[in-house]
Amino acid sequence: MLTQLLTATGVLALLTLVPGPDMAIVTRRAVARGRADGLRTVAGITAGLLLWGALTVAGLAALLAASAEVYLVVKLAGAAYLCFLGIQSLRRPGADPAPEGTARGSDALGAWRTGLVSNALNPKIAVFYTGLLPALAPSGLRPAAGMALLVLVHVLLTVAWLGTYVYVLSRARRFFGRPCVRRTLDRVTGVVLIGFGIRVATAP
Repeated sequence: MLTQLLTATGVLALLTLVPGPDMAIVTRRAVARGRADGLRTVAGITAGLLLWGALTVAGLAALLAASAEVYLVVKLAGAAYLCFLGIQSLRRPGADPAPEGTARGSDALGAWRTGLVSNALNPKIAVFYTGLLPALAPSGLRPAAGMALLVLVHVLLTVAWLGTYVYVLSRARRFFGRPCVRRTLDRVTGVVLIGFGIRVATAP
């Protein structure tokens, strides 16, 4: 069982390291508002993963993945949200800089909500969990327990990876805080988010 768990952890780690919408969103929040806001975004992302993980263990995510109509609605909603975030970055490049640690309550909730919504509206996670986790789950455990364990492993890997990424960004925040750099980074992030949104919308 240990060998199977290590193999599954390696596969999940590789998938976690692949750049995607989560990294773009974390970049946008961490550069604009600092480490704390970036970590709140990571917390929202992990909450979304736990939500999909719970639905997967309960068998509900498989129903979503099997329902073309529901899958399409969630997919288009997720794509629209990513495009919305991208357009925000393009419309106000370099705007709303905030010193480290000055986030208000609504700002803190906004960071967490951004991470949560971006993952909750990503049906690819449902497909990923329902298609991959049963095959990777250790055979020595009940299927539900094995999938739950792998969801927790994936969450821990995501927290470790994105948390480290936020820390690196915060260390270089003085550079990223320069107006010309902020404007350029916001434009790039905006284009990337819109690109991910289009890819989500057009993916089968």
